[in-house]
Amino acid sequence: MIRARLERMLERLWYGGSPLAWLLVPLSLPYCLVASGRRLAYRRGWLAAQAVGVPVVVVGNLTVGGTGKTPLVLWLAQLFGDAGWRVGIVGRGYGGRDTRRPRDVTADSDPRQVGDEAVLLAARSGRPVVVCRDRVAAARRLVTTHGCDLVLADDGLQHYRLARTLEIAVVDAQRGLGNRLCLPAGPLREPAGRLREVDFELVNGGQGVGAMQLRVTGVEPVGRAGESARLADFGAGPVHAVAGIGHPGRFFAMLRAEGLSVIEHAFPDHHAYRAAELDFGDGLPVLMTDKDAVKCRAFDHPGLWSVGVEARPDAGFGPALLARLQRTRCEE
Repeated sequence: MIRARLERMLERLWYGGSPLAWLLVPLSLPYCLVASGRRLAYRRGWLAAQAVGVPVVVVGNLTVGGTGKTPLVLWLAQLFGDAGWRVGIVGRGYGGRDTRRPRDVTADSDPRQVGDEAVLLAARSGRPVVVCRDRVAAARRLVTTHGCDLVLADDGLQHYRLARTLEIAVVDAQRGLGNRLCLPAGPLREPAGRLREVDFELVNGGQGVGAMQLRVTGVEPVGRAGESARLADFGAGPVHAVAGIGHPGRFFAMLRAEGLSVIEHAFPDHHAYRAAELDFGDGLPVLMTDKDAVKCRAFDHPGLWSVGVEARPDAGFGPALLARLQRTRCEE
């Protein structure tokens, strides 16, 4: 669990106000310059972004780690689908072993090959999902093979080679931009000013206009037949809570807010679980995120439960996004 300890150390460094972060600023400056220079090169046309012939809506963030992008992508897929678009989802397939070429992803795909988030998106959205390190190639497959007329790019804000129509950035309300320093001194992939350039910014856990909340949709047994449950069905008794996501604390806090007594088990993001890691020897229920659950479907463990969540942006976001997309199409 060396990686997990390293992630916790960086968490304290980036978000805990530690002055030790400033010791890494000399390393951050070159990173910021390269990131800003690369962005400028695409904006000026010195490097060519590749269009795929249909609108591309990119969802991403500035910080390393999770901010709630995947639930938002699922919500957007439903929004655009209801508006008549043939939506496809493209991703990097992070954590997958076979993403050098475009790979179609289904609910039954092996997360070890195509990535856990991709399998979750395919299972929950019912839309075509293609992953590849080359997201331009993946997007083109969605258009030419699957007949999609709108591409959603999951975690593609910094993948400038894929030309985009609209950009949506998600920020975590609790952690914000941390100490606002670039890697490795801080959590930023690009300087904070990049947020001023996106079309929409959503604050996960915020309030009012531009806010997004995550709400529990239900609890499902993992890898076995059985009826769904509610968090209230687990009572106030202790449960094991497992999260291998970018911000495990958000999952634990959500369960506590629902009245559960939680024994925390934080794993590295995209962790490849072994069955023994989830056998805590006391017979208590084990609740995990739905992203973790897709990697544990084959385990013979009667106590595993997947907690599903959905994104709920503020009421004005959807109409504003659709109007902006339509206006952009008319201008092209």
